[in-house]
Amino acid sequence: MPEKPPGKRTSRGMNVRGRSVSATEAQNHFGAVLSRARAEGVIFITRYERPEAVVLSMEQYEALVRSRGVDLDALEHEFDRLYEAMQRPEQQTAHRGLFSMTGRELGEAVVRTARAPR
Repeated sequence: MPEKPPGKRTSRGMNVRGRSVSATEAQNHFGAVLSRARAEGVIFITRYERPEAVVLSMEQYEALVRSRGVDLDALEHEFDRLYEAMQRPEQQTAHRGLFSMTGRELGEAVVRTARAPR
């Protein structure tokens, strides 16, 4: 069974599996890197052992593009649900109190909340 490549954590916290090659190796042997990306899906190009770029197979790229689609119906439903929750009397009272605060009062409330034990 082939060894699974190590994962890299993206800026959004996702763990992506792929092999790494140095920028020098990618520059000198790009055809081989391209073949590996086509076969394995993802190749990280590193500089000083830190990922700097990614070479993706078309299959991986197309999956990434498809996954970025936004489900507007789901977003609309979530917005409606949140808006409805804000219409309760206790929420309306909280909103009125929030918008009647001075800047100083609001700042002090934020500091109190941030310092409160969780």
